[in-house]
Amino acid sequence: MQSKIPGFIKTRLASKPKIVQENSQKLKKLGLATVCQEAKCPNIGECWSQNTATFMVMGDTCTRGCKFCHVKTGMPEALDKLEPYKVAIAIKKMQLDYVVITSVDRDELEDQGANHFAQVILKIKEYCPNIKIEVLIPDFKAKSKLLDIIIEAKPEVIAHNIETTELLTPKVRDIRAKYKQSLDVLEYIKTKSPKIISKTSIMLGLGETSSCLEKTFKDLANIKLDMLTLGQYLQPSAKQLAVTKYYHPEEYVGICEKAQAAGIKLAEGFPLMRSSYKANEYYKKLIMTTCN
Repeated sequence: MQSKIPGFIKTRLASKPKIVQENSQKLKKLGLATVCQEAKCPNIGECWSQNTATFMVMGDTCTRGCKFCHVKTGMPEALDKLEPYKVAIAIKKMQLDYVVITSVDRDELEDQGANHFAQVILKIKEYCPNIKIEVLIPDFKAKSKLLDIIIEAKPEVIAHNIETTELLTPKVRDIRAKYKQSLDVLEYIKTKSPKIISKTSIMLGLGETSSCLEKTFKDLANIKLDMLTLGQYLQPSAKQLAVTKYYHPEEYVGICEKAQAAGIKLAEGFPLMRSSYKANEYYKKLIMTTCN
Protein backbone atom coordinates (compact mmCIF):
# COMPACT_ATOMS: atom_id res chain seq x y z
CA MET A 1 0.00 0.00 0.00
CA GLN A 2 1.31 3.44 -0.92
CA SER A 3 -0.25 6.55 0.63
CA LYS A 4 2.04 9.33 -0.61
CA ILE A 5 1.30 10.57 -4.10
CA PRO A 6 4.60 10.89 -5.99
CA GLY A 7 5.75 14.17 -7.47
CA PHE A 8 5.29 13.08 -11.09
CA ILE A 9 1.52 12.94 -10.59
CA LYS A 10 0.49 16.57 -10.67
CA THR A 11 -2.96 18.03 -11.12
CA ARG A 12 -3.59 20.84 -13.55
CA LEU A 13 -6.53 22.38 -11.73
CA ALA A 14 -4.68 25.63 -11.17
CA SER A 15 -4.68 26.31 -14.88
CA LYS A 16 -8.21 27.16 -16.00
CA PRO A 17 -8.46 28.62 -19.48
CA LYS A 18 -11.17 31.16 -20.18
CA ILE A 19 -13.17 28.52 -22.07
CA VAL A 20 -13.69 26.55 -18.84
CA GLN A 21 -15.36 29.52 -17.16
CA GLU A 22 -17.45 30.33 -20.25
CA ASN A 23 -18.68 26.77 -20.74
CA SER A 24 -19.40 26.34 -17.04
CA GLN A 25 -21.77 29.32 -17.19
CA LYS A 26 -23.55 27.92 -20.25
CA LEU A 27 -24.04 24.56 -18.54
CA LYS A 28 -25.25 26.15 -15.32
CA LYS A 29 -28.03 27.98 -17.19
CA LEU A 30 -29.23 24.63 -18.58
CA GLY A 31 -29.01 22.90 -15.21
CA LEU A 32 -26.33 20.53 -16.50
CA ALA A 33 -22.84 19.56 -15.43
CA THR A 34 -20.17 17.48 -17.08
CA VAL A 35 -18.14 14.62 -15.64
CA CYS A 36 -15.19 16.89 -16.30
CA GLN A 37 -16.50 19.28 -13.63
CA GLU A 38 -18.00 16.81 -11.16
CA ALA A 39 -14.87 14.64 -11.06
CA LYS A 40 -12.63 17.73 -10.92
CA CYS A 41 -10.71 16.22 -13.79
CA PRO A 42 -7.18 17.61 -14.09
CA ASN A 43 -7.48 17.51 -17.88
CA ILE A 44 -10.59 19.73 -18.15
CA GLY A 45 -8.87 22.81 -19.56
CA GLU A 46 -6.97 20.81 -22.17
CA CYS A 47 -10.01 18.86 -23.35
CA TRP A 48 -12.42 21.79 -23.45
CA SER A 49 -9.87 23.85 -25.36
CA GLN A 50 -9.87 21.06 -27.96
CA ASN A 51 -13.67 21.13 -28.25
CA THR A 52 -14.39 17.86 -26.45
CA ALA A 53 -16.19 17.12 -23.17
CA THR A 54 -17.86 14.29 -21.24
CA PHE A 55 -21.47 14.40 -20.02
CA MET A 56 -23.01 12.06 -17.45
CA VAL A 57 -26.70 11.39 -18.02
CA MET A 58 -29.49 9.68 -16.07
CA GLY A 59 -28.72 11.47 -12.82
CA ASP A 60 -25.90 11.53 -10.29
CA THR A 61 -26.93 8.54 -8.15
CA CYS A 62 -25.87 5.01 -9.11
CA THR A 63 -27.66 1.81 -8.16
CA ARG A 64 -24.30 0.05 -7.79
CA GLY A 65 -21.47 0.54 -5.33
CA CYS A 66 -18.06 -0.19 -6.82
CA LYS A 67 -15.26 0.05 -4.25
CA PHE A 68 -13.17 2.49 -6.30
CA CYS A 69 -15.91 4.93 -7.28
CA HIS A 70 -16.92 8.19 -5.60
CA VAL A 71 -20.32 8.53 -7.31
CA LYS A 72 -23.29 8.48 -4.91
CA THR A 73 -25.01 5.12 -4.43
CA GLY A 74 -28.71 4.70 -3.71
CA MET A 75 -32.13 4.95 -5.31
CA PRO A 76 -31.98 7.50 -8.16
CA GLU A 77 -34.64 10.06 -8.99
CA ALA A 78 -36.90 9.70 -12.02
CA LEU A 79 -35.29 10.30 -15.39
CA ASP A 80 -35.46 13.85 -16.76
CA LYS A 81 -37.38 13.49 -20.02
CA LEU A 82 -35.95 16.80 -21.25
CA GLU A 83 -32.36 15.74 -20.65
CA PRO A 84 -31.66 14.57 -24.24
CA TYR A 85 -32.71 18.02 -25.49
CA LYS A 86 -30.73 19.84 -22.77
CA VAL A 87 -27.54 17.90 -23.50
CA ALA A 88 -27.87 18.49 -27.26
CA ILE A 89 -28.36 22.23 -26.73
CA ALA A 90 -25.38 22.41 -24.36
CA ILE A 91 -23.14 20.63 -26.86
CA LYS A 92 -24.23 23.00 -29.63
CA LYS A 93 -23.57 26.04 -27.42
CA MET A 94 -20.14 24.68 -26.47
CA GLN A 95 -19.36 24.12 -30.18
CA LEU A 96 -17.93 20.65 -29.52
CA ASP A 97 -16.46 18.49 -32.26
CA TYR A 98 -16.40 15.29 -30.22
CA VAL A 99 -18.45 14.34 -27.16
CA VAL A 100 -18.40 11.45 -24.70
CA ILE A 101 -21.68 10.47 -23.04
CA THR A 102 -21.60 8.27 -19.96
CA SER A 103 -24.06 7.44 -17.20
CA VAL A 104 -24.65 5.92 -13.82
CA ASP A 105 -26.15 2.41 -13.58
CA ARG A 106 -29.95 2.39 -13.43
CA ASP A 107 -30.69 -1.24 -12.50
CA GLU A 108 -34.08 -0.27 -11.05
CA LEU A 109 -35.46 0.57 -14.52
CA GLU A 110 -36.95 -2.14 -16.72
CA ASP A 111 -34.66 -1.20 -19.61
CA GLN A 112 -31.89 0.01 -17.26
CA GLY A 113 -32.04 3.37 -19.02
CA ALA A 114 -31.03 2.10 -22.47
CA ASN A 115 -33.81 3.94 -24.32
CA HIS A 116 -33.08 7.23 -22.53
CA PHE A 117 -29.37 6.85 -23.32
CA ALA A 118 -30.21 6.24 -26.97
CA GLN A 119 -32.48 9.29 -27.07
CA VAL A 120 -29.57 11.43 -25.88
CA ILE A 121 -27.45 10.13 -28.77
CA LEU A 122 -30.18 10.71 -31.34
CA LYS A 123 -30.97 14.21 -30.10
CA ILE A 124 -27.28 15.16 -30.26
CA LYS A 125 -27.15 13.91 -33.84
CA GLU A 126 -30.23 15.99 -34.66
CA TYR A 127 -28.79 19.25 -33.29
CA CYS A 128 -25.11 18.62 -34.14
CA PRO A 129 -25.07 16.39 -37.25
CA ASN A 130 -21.31 16.65 -37.79
CA ILE A 131 -20.22 15.72 -34.28
CA LYS A 132 -18.52 12.43 -33.37
CA ILE A 133 -20.15 10.63 -30.44
CA GLU A 134 -18.48 8.22 -28.04
CA VAL A 135 -20.59 6.53 -25.37
CA LEU A 136 -19.29 4.94 -22.19
CA ILE A 137 -22.10 2.60 -21.21
CA PRO A 138 -23.08 0.43 -18.23
CA ASP A 139 -23.12 -3.33 -18.82
CA PHE A 140 -26.95 -3.47 -19.12
CA LYS A 141 -26.44 -6.96 -17.64
CA ALA A 142 -25.16 -7.96 -21.09
CA LYS A 143 -28.74 -8.20 -22.40
CA SER A 144 -28.54 -8.14 -26.19
CA LYS A 145 -31.90 -6.39 -26.64
CA LEU A 146 -30.70 -3.49 -24.49
CA LEU A 147 -27.27 -3.30 -26.12
CA ASP A 148 -29.02 -3.28 -29.50
CA ILE A 149 -30.83 -0.08 -28.52
CA ILE A 150 -27.47 1.68 -28.05
CA ILE A 151 -25.93 0.13 -31.17
CA GLU A 152 -28.89 1.16 -33.34
CA ALA A 153 -28.41 4.81 -32.28
CA LYS A 154 -25.08 4.55 -34.17
CA PRO A 155 -22.46 6.31 -32.05
CA GLU A 156 -18.95 6.20 -33.53
CA VAL A 157 -17.46 4.57 -30.42
CA ILE A 158 -19.01 2.36 -27.74
CA ALA A 159 -16.93 1.96 -24.61
CA HIS A 160 -17.56 -0.18 -21.57
CA ASN A 161 -14.92 -0.23 -18.84
CA ILE A 162 -13.65 -3.56 -17.59
CA GLU A 163 -11.81 -1.52 -14.90
CA THR A 164 -9.40 -4.22 -13.64
CA THR A 165 -8.21 -7.81 -13.99
CA GLU A 166 -10.42 -10.87 -13.53
CA LEU A 167 -8.77 -11.79 -10.21
CA LEU A 168 -9.37 -8.32 -8.72
CA THR A 169 -12.89 -7.79 -10.07
CA PRO A 170 -14.77 -9.10 -6.98
CA LYS A 171 -12.65 -6.85 -4.74
CA VAL A 172 -12.87 -3.74 -6.91
CA ARG A 173 -16.31 -3.72 -8.55
CA ASP A 174 -19.93 -4.13 -7.45
CA ILE A 175 -21.01 -7.76 -7.15
CA ARG A 176 -23.28 -7.29 -10.20
CA ALA A 177 -20.36 -6.11 -12.37
CA LYS A 178 -18.66 -9.30 -13.45
CA TYR A 179 -15.49 -9.65 -15.54
CA LYS A 180 -16.98 -12.16 -17.99
CA GLN A 181 -20.12 -10.06 -18.31
CA SER A 182 -18.07 -7.03 -19.33
CA LEU A 183 -16.17 -9.12 -21.89
CA ASP A 184 -19.51 -10.34 -23.26
CA VAL A 185 -20.71 -6.74 -23.64
CA LEU A 186 -17.60 -5.70 -25.58
CA GLU A 187 -17.67 -8.83 -27.72
CA TYR A 188 -21.35 -8.39 -28.59
CA ILE A 189 -20.79 -4.80 -29.68
CA LYS A 190 -18.01 -5.80 -32.07
CA THR A 191 -19.87 -8.84 -33.39
CA LYS A 192 -23.16 -7.00 -33.93
CA SER A 193 -21.62 -3.92 -35.53
CA PRO A 194 -17.98 -4.34 -36.63
CA LYS A 195 -17.81 -0.73 -37.88
CA ILE A 196 -18.42 0.70 -34.39
CA ILE A 197 -15.17 1.12 -32.45
CA SER A 198 -15.07 -0.84 -29.18
CA LYS A 199 -13.14 0.59 -26.26
CA THR A 200 -12.37 -0.18 -22.62
CA SER A 201 -10.26 1.14 -19.76
CA ILE A 202 -8.17 -0.34 -16.95
CA MET A 203 -7.10 1.33 -13.72
CA LEU A 204 -3.59 0.55 -12.48
CA GLY A 205 -2.51 0.53 -8.85
CA LEU A 206 -5.15 -1.75 -7.34
CA GLY A 207 -2.90 -4.76 -6.79
CA GLU A 208 -2.78 -6.22 -10.30
CA THR A 209 0.17 -8.41 -11.29
CA SER A 210 1.97 -8.36 -14.63
CA SER A 211 0.76 -11.87 -15.46
CA CYS A 212 -2.86 -10.96 -14.68
CA LEU A 213 -2.60 -7.85 -16.85
CA GLU A 214 -1.18 -9.87 -19.73
CA LYS A 215 -4.06 -12.37 -19.40
CA THR A 216 -6.51 -9.47 -19.51
CA PHE A 217 -4.86 -8.13 -22.68
CA LYS A 218 -5.24 -11.56 -24.31
CA ASP A 219 -8.90 -11.75 -23.25
CA LEU A 220 -9.55 -8.33 -24.79
CA ALA A 221 -7.66 -9.20 -27.98
CA ASN A 222 -9.70 -12.40 -28.32
CA ILE A 223 -12.91 -10.35 -28.49
CA LYS A 224 -11.30 -8.06 -31.09
CA LEU A 225 -11.22 -4.95 -28.88
CA ASP A 226 -10.15 -1.86 -30.81
CA MET A 227 -8.92 0.53 -28.12
CA LEU A 228 -7.62 0.30 -24.56
CA THR A 229 -6.73 3.15 -22.20
CA LEU A 230 -4.78 2.71 -18.96
CA GLY A 231 -4.39 5.20 -16.12
CA GLN A 232 -3.41 5.46 -12.48
CA TYR A 233 -6.08 4.73 -9.88
CA LEU A 234 -6.25 7.57 -7.36
CA GLN A 235 -8.18 7.01 -4.12
CA PRO A 236 -11.09 9.51 -4.11
CA SER A 237 -11.56 9.37 -0.32
CA ALA A 238 -10.74 7.19 2.68
CA LYS A 239 -13.93 5.18 1.96
CA GLN A 240 -12.59 3.80 -1.32
CA LEU A 241 -9.85 1.24 -1.95
CA ALA A 242 -6.30 2.29 -1.16
CA VAL A 243 -3.65 2.59 -3.87
CA THR A 244 -1.17 -0.31 -3.86
CA LYS A 245 1.27 1.17 -6.37
CA TYR A 246 1.94 4.36 -8.29
CA TYR A 247 3.22 3.56 -11.77
CA HIS A 248 5.98 5.72 -13.21
CA PRO A 249 5.20 7.31 -16.59
CA GLU A 250 7.92 5.22 -18.26
CA GLU A 251 6.20 2.00 -17.14
CA TYR A 252 3.17 2.82 -19.26
CA VAL A 253 5.21 2.52 -22.44
CA GLY A 254 6.04 -1.11 -21.78
CA ILE A 255 2.53 -1.94 -20.61
CA CYS A 256 0.94 -0.44 -23.72
CA GLU A 257 3.43 -2.28 -25.93
CA LYS A 258 2.42 -5.58 -24.30
CA ALA A 259 -1.26 -4.79 -24.85
CA GLN A 260 -0.73 -4.08 -28.55
CA ALA A 261 1.53 -7.13 -28.90
CA ALA A 262 -1.35 -9.21 -27.55
CA GLY A 263 -3.49 -8.00 -30.46
CA ILE A 264 -5.28 -4.86 -29.26
CA LYS A 265 -5.17 -2.31 -32.09
CA LEU A 266 -4.44 0.76 -29.96
CA ALA A 267 -3.37 1.03 -26.30
CA GLU A 268 -2.67 4.39 -24.69
CA GLY A 269 -1.73 5.14 -21.09
CA PHE A 270 -0.14 7.59 -18.68
CA PRO A 271 -0.74 8.44 -14.98
CA LEU A 272 -3.52 10.98 -15.46
CA MET A 273 -5.21 9.10 -18.28
CA ARG A 274 -8.98 8.87 -17.94
CA SER A 275 -11.14 6.82 -20.28
CA SER A 276 -12.40 9.90 -22.12
CA TYR A 277 -9.10 11.83 -22.13
CA LYS A 278 -8.07 12.89 -25.66
CA ALA A 279 -10.91 10.73 -26.95
CA ASN A 280 -11.04 12.63 -30.24
CA GLU A 281 -7.29 12.38 -30.79
CA TYR A 282 -7.19 8.64 -30.09
CA TYR A 283 -10.25 8.07 -32.27
CA LYS A 284 -8.47 9.72 -35.19
CA LYS A 285 -5.25 7.83 -34.43
CA LEU A 286 -7.07 4.50 -34.47
CA ILE A 287 -8.78 5.36 -37.76
CA MET A 288 -5.41 6.24 -39.32
CA THR A 289 -3.83 3.06 -37.94
CA THR A 290 -6.63 0.92 -39.30
CA CYS A 291 -6.52 2.62 -42.71
CA ASN A 292 -2.78 2.07 -42.97
